[in-house]
Amino acid sequence: MPSASESRKPSLESYRSYLGIIARLSLDQRLQGKVDPSDLVQQTLLKAHQAVDQWRGRGPGEQAAWLRQILARTLADEVRRHHRGKRDADRERSLLAGLDESSSRLEAWLAADQTSPSEQAIRHEQLLRLAEALDAMPEDQRQAVELHHLKGWPLDEIGTHLGRSKASVAGLIRRGIRALRQRLTEEIPE
Repeated sequence: MPSASESRKPSLESYRSYLGIIARLSLDQRLQGKVDPSDLVQQTLLKAHQAVDQWRGRGPGEQAAWLRQILARTLADEVRRHHRGKRDADRERSLLAGLDESSSRLEAWLAADQTSPSEQAIRHEQLLRLAEALDAMPEDQRQAVELHHLKGWPLDEIGTHLGRSKASVAGLIRRGIRALRQRLTEEIPE
């Protein structure tokens, strides 16, 4: 029978959308088209399942950090494989820092300073729900919202990246945020 802390711990599968967003945001543009972020997530979850008995953290925040570390190593392996270079510890630290920054932006988007354990648990659940809602959006809206709100890109840069006008990008973001709000409001448990 699982302990009380284990029963409160989200399943590894519940992190799939969260890890997907971070993988998409962290993937170097030179590797886009060569490496599928969903493959990185799948490899990360497989490695996590294989090592789940070794994880000694507490709570969902530590579990998310542990999964980000596995994702960073998985991403570093892919970068190394595509560059056929030797291990670069600085690059791996840079990847982990980038993953942490993407995760921080995602978390900051939800709420500010929530300190009690119950508030942190609620925030973590919201983070996973937000990731799932983003994942369910149409591709162009999701990309525009992620690049603008989670990577901090300006509208004109997103427009160039997506091959759209600045006004079109603004519309994608506006509709995307509206859809996110609606979906997240509908999913709030009573």
